[in-house]
Amino acid sequence: MNASPFASAGPPCRLGLNVDHVATVRNARGGREPDPVAAALLAVAHGVDGITLHLREDRRHIRDDDLRRMGEALGGRAPINLEMAATPEMVEIARAARPHAVCLVPERRAELTTEGGLDVAGHRDTLGPVVRSLGEAGIRVSLFIDPDPAQIRAAAALGAPVVELHTGRYAEQHPDEIARLREGASLAASLALEVHAGHGLDFDNVTAVAAIPEIRELNIGHFLIGRAILDGLPAVIARMRGLIADARAAGR
Repeated sequence: MNASPFASAGPPCRLGLNVDHVATVRNARGGREPDPVAAALLAVAHGVDGITLHLREDRRHIRDDDLRRMGEALGGRAPINLEMAATPEMVEIARAARPHAVCLVPERRAELTTEGGLDVAGHRDTLGPVVRSLGEAGIRVSLFIDPDPAQIRAAAALGAPVVELHTGRYAEQHPDEIARLREGASLAASLALEVHAGHGLDFDNVTAVAAIPEIRELNIGHFLIGRAILDGLPAVIARMRGLIADARAAGR
């Protein structure tokens, strides 16, 4: 894995790139191009710390073969974070593929994108065995949740080592949500959870989230891939990393 450039600016904040929508463009026409694996390799070469991909039940973008090829191509160069629903099919796929991490997310066929966090507090009996099964396979488990104290405490109680805080409401221009994210990150860290965040982040809104000292990783996809169509992937990665670094430095 590439060394983080944030080591001298307080607690490090990694940048994970979600390559799902490279596959969305490919699937719109069929064929092999653009290839999400090629995009991942380019992104790692230009400084992202990890690659995220969401294998959905309906395979609307990333496909099983993409996950297989991604593992073969990346090897140990960067960790793979597999987003997935907590279903028996997906658990079996994850245990076979052995990505570095799995982020359990809610999933509905009708949604355009993930619309909120998991209800961990209301589904402990369902999620508990999934967290244990993935952990036993050596996979680091993250739970994608809203910055709600009950959900954060439930995640800690299940034994998941990581939570990813859903930033979608903040990104939809609810400025009061940044306070909830700060409080949620602080609570999660106090419960010995590693804190990640993501959803809807872009050049204009990332700074306030990146400045939260407990957040160790930001996962960003749709915006960076979309902007890369105009500006190129290396350029947008460099700009996003610069914004994150500046936010961390300002928060020292």
